[in-house]
Amino acid sequence: MLDGDPDLNPLNGQARPFSDWLTTFPMLVGAIDPYTHESSWLLDTVKRVFHHYKGAGVRVAWLATAPEDGVKSFLGPYAEEFLTFSDPDRAAVKALGLSTLPALALVRQDGTIIDSAEGWNPAAWRAITDTLAEQTGWTALGVPGPKDPAPYAGTAV
Repeated sequence: MLDGDPDLNPLNGQARPFSDWLTTFPMLVGAIDPYTHESSWLLDTVKRVFHHYKGAGVRVAWLATAPEDGVKSFLGPYAEEFLTFSDPDRAAVKALGLSTLPALALVRQDGTIIDSAEGWNPAAWRAITDTLAEQTGWTALGVPGPKDPAPYAGTAV
């Protein structure tokens, strides 16, 4: 379960409590730290996952631990392509129970964290995408993909 209900601050819109973003669909969150190489190495991987599931019954979103300008600079066009939240104080990352980034988390509409994977552990990320495919009736995604990096631990939040 989410630890609290921190505000999520979208780059294009008003901040609202995390729970407000979960009213219709579960959310697949790609949490990144724009100040680390480890998060930059997975941008294309997260983009591929988001593209695959954006038509499914799930909301996909970046959660970046930086002020809005830093998030826009780091993500470039990806920040406009997908729902993107700025989390400079890391309140939302902590509410998800994450201690290492990059991370992938799947959150149900009631705030239950269905699953999360920290760092780049392809088997753990695949388990999340397989769960999402099963829950949404969508096709499964091959993780890792042919251009994905080798596994690595990530960096501490």
